[in-house]
Amino acid sequence: MVNVDFQAVLEQIADEVGALPGRGRSADYIPALAGVDPHRFGMAFADVDGQVHGVGEWQVPFSVQSITKVFSLALVLAKDGAGLWESVGREPSGNPFNSLVQLEYENGIPRNPFINAGALVVTDRLQSLTGDAGEEVLAFLRAESGNPELGFDLEVAASETAHGDRNAALAHFMASYGNIRHPVPTLLANYFRQCSIEMSCADLALAAGFLARHGVRADGSRLLTRSEAKQINAVMMTCGTYDAAGEFAYRVGLPGKSGVGGGIVAVVPGRGTLCVWSPGLDERGNSVAGVAALDRFTTLTGLSVF
Repeated sequence: MVNVDFQAVLEQIADEVGALPGRGRSADYIPALAGVDPHRFGMAFADVDGQVHGVGEWQVPFSVQSITKVFSLALVLAKDGAGLWESVGREPSGNPFNSLVQLEYENGIPRNPFINAGALVVTDRLQSLTGDAGEEVLAFLRAESGNPELGFDLEVAASETAHGDRNAALAHFMASYGNIRHPVPTLLANYFRQCSIEMSCADLALAAGFLARHGVRADGSRLLTRSEAKQINAVMMTCGTYDAAGEFAYRVGLPGKSGVGGGIVAVVPGRGTLCVWSPGLDERGNSVAGVAALDRFTTLTGLSVF
């Protein structure tokens, strides 16, 4: 096993990222996120034993957005097994994350659980299994991160609700095919609350540790089988960064999931998990500095799945 001074690596990356000339722009289609400085930066690595290294604003909470899709997917697989895959696919979409195009000619079955349509199906299923999908995700994140103070950002949730027409359209369209079981307003309320959760890089790196431990939670109990953990990591690799997953795999070489709040979580199976945050996004919705930082991490350490 390669010995790595993770703190030194993170500090080198922070210095290099600070010199990047273009940092993208914050997500302006969600008003509550539009005003966040795109040049902010934090990064953390949590090993499989829970030791965390960090640099920059690695303990500053931010809106995790689509990164929560990883956790809702894990909870549904843990509670309901492979039955979910009858309602959502596992293939890259090749289209923007909020696209309606494919749903029509694929009979209301989303391509994967990480585009918005697929995440709505997963949240709908989690609502059926638990009665409160948003609270279930929050409770899981509190437990795995060890931070009981995590919560919803109600301002962000309200902002997304007020500008959520496309997500409503996706949900109604899938409901017309029988692929949504709950009233659309109930589903959207849970989905937007889930996406509004605020966490730091340290929180997220710790919370995603079960994927590096092949399905084992922070307390040593098993959430997923090794096979299920492998499946989530595989879908993260192929679908986790919207329609830029191929480029992300090429540059970074790790399973990853991004969010339009500027965060990206990445998994080094058997070693640990990374989270990087910088709100400036590229045209596909991924953090410019975040992808660059993860690229440098795998280059400097030699840690990737390839």
